Amino acid sequence: MTTHTHHPAPTGNAPEHPARLQWAELAPDVYKAMVRLDVAARKGLDPTLLELVKIRASQLNHCAFCLDMHSKDALAAGESVERIVQLSAWEESQHFYTEKELAAIRLTEAVTVLTDGFVPDEVYANAAKHFEEAELAHLVAAITTINAWNRFGVTFRLPPGHYTPGDIKH
Repeated sequence: MTTHTHHPAPTGNAPEHPARLQWAELAPDVYKAMVRLDVAARKGLDPTLLELVKIRASQLNHCAFCLDMHSKDALAAGESVERIVQLSAWEESQHFYTEKELAAIRLTEAVTVLTDGFVPDEVYANAAKHFEEAELAHLVAAITTINAWNRFGVTFRLPPGHYTPGDIKH
């Protein structure tokens, strides 16, 4: 993980909080295993769809670090600002996304927010209709992986704003 120096906020903005802990430096084997998991999970998935999934999970989990990273990665990969902005209100702006992307977004929400203790059958069936079995297995793995990254980011309060696409590959 790239270590960033603390930058003072522009005049008038609230100060940036420092990270609670540099977890990747303190648990490098865990970090490296997470990177390997991330690389394995993304196999066969459309990169644009993958970034939408990562952004939506990060929105739900309030992970500012991952939102910063994956929004920038999506933009660098050619995604539109409009589709990224509308993602937080996708139910009201479904016309910005394909049916396959919508199935992935619904599945992302169901896997990320397990308050009912399960992924609804209709959400899973809809995803299974749009994804081949191996692709669906990798999609669930990618959703699970970004949720794990989010939990590190939120717990250790990793500050957003310093990521440049290409800095970290995960």
